[in-house]
Amino acid sequence: MTDARQDPEYIVEYADGPLVGQTDRRFLVDGQVDERIGVIAAVEGLESTFWYVAGEQRHSGDDLLVEYHFDQPDSDPVEADKEDESIFGYGA
Repeated sequence: MTDARQDPEYIVEYADGPLVGQTDRRFLVDGQVDERIGVIAAVEGLESTFWYVAGEQRHSGDDLLVEYHFDQPDSDPVEADKEDESIFGYGA
């Protein structure tokens, strides 16, 4: 029987930013969590890349939970640029 602490997965908790409150499962790499992760998500219908940095780690039962914090300077803008909306000729 394997030790529960050897689980190859961990749970990502998005602590802030556009994904605040959401969770995800990721695989450990060589027994370690990712220090930084990129997530592609749609905001206002536009696909955006958001970067998150690992923070506090804790165990809850058999699960390893890792808090990730939004890295705004390296991420795509969260709000749609109003100038980009006119590219399609709407309202022109």
